[in-house]
Amino acid sequence: MKRIFVTLMTLLLSLPVWADEGMWLPSLIGERIGDMQKKGFRLTADDIYSINQASMKDAVVLFDGGCTGELVSAEGLLLTNHHCGYGAIQSHSTVEHDYLTHGFWARTHAEELPNKDLSVCFLVRMEDITERLAAGEDREEIIRAACEEGVGYHAAIEQMYYGNQQFLFVYEQFDDVRLVGTPPSSIGKFGGDTDNWIWPRHTGDFSVFRIYASKDNKPAAYSPDNVPYRPKRFLPISTRGVREGDFTMIYGFPGNTQEYILSDAISYIAERSDPAKIAIRTGRLDIMARAQASDPALRIHYAAKHASVANAWKKWQGEVLGITRRKTVSSKRIYEQQFGAWAQSHPEYSTILADLRGEYSRIMDAYFAREIIFETLASLPYSYSEEERAEDCFSHREPTERELFHYLFAEYDKRCPQDYRVEAFTEGVGECGSTDAYADKVFDELWTRSDTLSSRKLLASVKERLGAIVDSLGTKSLRNLNSKRLNELYTIYIKGLREWDDARAFYPDANLTLRVAYGSIRGYEYADGEYHIPQTTLEGIMAKDNQEVYDYNIPQALRDVHARKDYGRWGSRVNGKLTVPVCFLATNHTTGGNSGSPVINGNGELVGINFDRTWRSTMSDIEFDPSICRNIAVDIRYVLMVIDRIGNASYLIDEMELR
Repeated sequence: MKRIFVTLMTLLLSLPVWADEGMWLPSLIGERIGDMQKKGFRLTADDIYSINQASMKDAVVLFDGGCTGELVSAEGLLLTNHHCGYGAIQSHSTVEHDYLTHGFWARTHAEELPNKDLSVCFLVRMEDITERLAAGEDREEIIRAACEEGVGYHAAIEQMYYGNQQFLFVYEQFDDVRLVGTPPSSIGKFGGDTDNWIWPRHTGDFSVFRIYASKDNKPAAYSPDNVPYRPKRFLPISTRGVREGDFTMIYGFPGNTQEYILSDAISYIAERSDPAKIAIRTGRLDIMARAQASDPALRIHYAAKHASVANAWKKWQGEVLGITRRKTVSSKRIYEQQFGAWAQSHPEYSTILADLRGEYSRIMDAYFAREIIFETLASLPYSYSEEERAEDCFSHREPTERELFHYLFAEYDKRCPQDYRVEAFTEGVGECGSTDAYADKVFDELWTRSDTLSSRKLLASVKERLGAIVDSLGTKSLRNLNSKRLNELYTIYIKGLREWDDARAFYPDANLTLRVAYGSIRGYEYADGEYHIPQTTLEGIMAKDNQEVYDYNIPQALRDVHARKDYGRWGSRVNGKLTVPVCFLATNHTTGGNSGSPVINGNGELVGINFDRTWRSTMSDIEFDPSICRNIAVDIRYVLMVIDRIGNASYLIDEMELR
């Protein structure tokens, strides 16, 4: 029976990749276009990616270095998520002009708000340079030459399949990006942390920006003389809506996946790393939430920080649940056993699994210490700027900031492995007698600026310890459990996997480079007998509306629109009732970085803006489960209704091409 089970699992894991799984390189999309067209895509590979003519890639941007956005007008109008624009929105918000709570809509170009350090990048081209590098061409020279191809150009060489292929990516960067409009947070962040990663969802997670350029349409620093950017391509918008089974495509910049890691690493994530980080962040969030509930100014001040901390906190919980439910660790081990049996007759791969496991054993404690340091000591402020001190709420923050120091010092002391502890921390606790006393000493110095010797010493020691850990791991690329030696070994391992499992359609892990994912509108069985349909409507918002809860207290204007059924062209009949579709589910493979990505139908039209995954889908960074992994998007009809009926900004819709 055991042999039968092993054989069955191997066959399942070796099947060709499901059509809905995968993050495909746009320049190679011709390899997938037949399957895409069979699933409902009606355009060509050149419509998706071309360097000889305008294509969809010219309507998609890397937004603020970590999200995606899409162009929707000939005047540089850009849509992304509310949570992607959150920092910019917060930076313009005050108690007097609380754009987070009440929203903001510029009535003219002159009212659009500039944003310091906010940029967007278009992919100009990508090129497989594996053979060029193997032939001896200099990496830096290749990058330098690419940067000289145009104004505002920069370039990077990125590894695919752990270095088995290497690609040059050339980007054009625009640094004058202005806030045009945002709904109130009770729409754009409806449900807050409670609904985050959850379905059904009713969040209008969008914001509107505009790219500006010089008068010759080139990248330029902010200037009042700049003009709206004229894109090579922008996306038309479908107002016809979506139905279950419809083709969908995501075009964006997914940040980080680990589809090919060993079971050892998955065990570390699900059983050690994620649980510790979840516990630490739970305490941080509780402290900030109490402060936010006590004072409107503190609510605004901690809003972006709370959202940032909570996002990964909840994601990790879903990841652990998904890995556990899917039994990913055990299924991976079976797959590895089968590869290992094959590798015994291939000398170049015969020891690779043992070598990988040995390296994991060497680095796990060091990497765990690094994660704990980042979650605790390194997350604290080691100075308060003059701008912060001038804020009205600064003095009100003192109890909360002190409590965070107390809590995070104690968490570090409890969790960090002994062999990797920060020296100054150990000395400070010894001198002061307790972690609380040491936290008070460091905090008092920072808060009063009376003497910052202890804090400077601690910060220097934290940096020293982190540097030593990086040196021991041999690489600065440490977004995941990793080391220089692991990278070298994975290069061999992935090469071997692709030789052995030649029926599998491999795709490179996400690394914040432009990718195509495709699938369809589809619900899923959440539990036995409980099927989740893939569409929500305005009726669900009204059912959750609660004036006593900040995240569910929708604007009165939305209540009024619903009461009057004043939906205009954005209304639709669902189950015989006139309403507005709000969010939908699809089977596209997404991850962080895909926030704000356009969801495109088979005709190449925008039907939604991606913003999340279902809770159990977060394990798709490690293993994609087609039965339950779903991405969540805000329906473009709800976006347009909010712009029109809540923002009274129909002039923005006049710029768009609606179909």
